[in-house]
Amino acid sequence: MEFCLKAQSDFPEIRPGWLMAGLLGRGILQSRTPWLQEHEAEAQGLQLGYALFDFTDRGWRDQDLESVLAAAQRAGFAGFNVTFPFKQAIVPLLDGLSDGAAAIGAVNTVAFVDGRRIGHNTDVTGFAAGFRIGFGTAAPGRVLQLGCGGAGSATAHALLGNLGAEQLVLHDPDPARIEALRSQLANLYGASRVAIADAPISAAQAVDGLLNASPVGMAKYPGLPIDAAAIQPRHWVADIVYFPLETAFLAAARQTGCRTLDGSGMAVHQAVDAFEIFTGRKADHERMRASFFVFGEDK
Repeated sequence: MEFCLKAQSDFPEIRPGWLMAGLLGRGILQSRTPWLQEHEAEAQGLQLGYALFDFTDRGWRDQDLESVLAAAQRAGFAGFNVTFPFKQAIVPLLDGLSDGAAAIGAVNTVAFVDGRRIGHNTDVTGFAAGFRIGFGTAAPGRVLQLGCGGAGSATAHALLGNLGAEQLVLHDPDPARIEALRSQLANLYGASRVAIADAPISAAQAVDGLLNASPVGMAKYPGLPIDAAAIQPRHWVADIVYFPLETAFLAAARQTGCRTLDGSGMAVHQAVDAFEIFTGRKADHERMRASFFVFGEDK
């Protein structure tokens, strides 16, 4: 059956002189991205609208992704941000990739340029910047990463390539996804710097940090990515989830006495880079970070 829009308002008419962008994903109605993008545009004297396209809320199928992209392109959108579960699924639907997105195999930002769909990945630089702000310039050491999807691919590259992690130990419920990421990372950074954890609780005993790069902990996917008993006071603990900011994983880590990093740093810094892709203008990092927290945890 051919995909069709449920309502005219699904793709709002773009007013003359305005840019329009949006976010594609599932379980995203609490996203702060519209607030961040629109307020930064307003501060720079730009007219930019930003819409959420939650496939779950709209009753769309994952298979409708191509049709949604095409409809938005016809409507004149500047581009889209992309989140769970489409960061890897969207790649075959694009006409080109930035060098970073090609290396990672995942996309979180799509720009419509001269009739072409160009994929970018701002998660790598976003996570690295947030990590340095939260934990300083010390290297991450050995890290157990929980989750090997599109976001996990980006954080893995950030940890090994940008932040200088000694070794990254990967765990994911999908063995094929783990092996695909392990192989990619081993080819780029060396086989000795990447390992697979069949038993994550045991693996946690031999690492310096724990990173949740999965959707577990989001409002739609409650819970912890690993048993709380595996968290030790010596660990640094980070989560990419930012709604809610205080995930059960981070709450357990703080109760244990760990240094923690929530998902706000990655969210803000990837949005900064995406703003530049959509508008061609530099964003003010501090202003966008302030906007993120002004938005409020409960909005």
